[in-house]
Amino acid sequence: MTSNITISQSVFDFLKELKSNNNRDWFEAHKPEFKKHQSDVKAFLEAVKLNLNHHDEIEKMKLFRIYRDVRFSKDKTPYKAHFAGFFSRLGAHLRGGYYIHIKPGESFLGAGFFAPNKEDLFRIRKELEMDTDEFREVINQKELKSVWGELQGDGVKTAPKGFDKEHPDIDLIRKKQFIFIRKFNDKEVLSSSFIDEVDKSYKAIRPYFDLMSDILTTNLNGESILE
Repeated sequence: MTSNITISQSVFDFLKELKSNNNRDWFEAHKPEFKKHQSDVKAFLEAVKLNLNHHDEIEKMKLFRIYRDVRFSKDKTPYKAHFAGFFSRLGAHLRGGYYIHIKPGESFLGAGFFAPNKEDLFRIRKELEMDTDEFREVINQKELKSVWGELQGDGVKTAPKGFDKEHPDIDLIRKKQFIFIRKFNDKEVLSSSFIDEVDKSYKAIRPYFDLMSDILTTNLNGESILE
């Protein structure tokens, strides 16, 4: 493991100041400071990616921009008061992605399917309509659940179009997102062991990713849909 790299207190201090001074004048005056912290966070994410590639195949790592898209938002503050990154798994056969969110008092890891496309969402729901035994077995595995807790994600109020609202597994079928969240306090994020906890968390979600990858690369007969 790459355990000699950390998130520094100065990153949190900068994000707290940005939250209190979320305007262009302040940001431009502190841009060199921002660039340094951005670079430090990117180095941390690169180390996370290196660890991930020991037990998974990562296609790319993305550090999200600090600038907010305010076009359709009531909140017109121009900057995000957090750093965030995403790790995409390799190719069409490996589904799912890993997310990390660094923010004072609100840091967390995310994993799963936050916004599946229309086709993937329908395929998941059809699988769950047919049988949820394996799915429930995986999400209730002791190690996965001890790290990540319960499956989360928004859903429709009753049932998706074409599905029976009285189906015994409608609690899963109605979901629009299939994600797991693990929260961390500031002390945990700043500790030298945080990067190892990140890797431990991502490793624990693999049985879920393996199952979902299998579902999303086959038809309901279990036949591969990949060329």
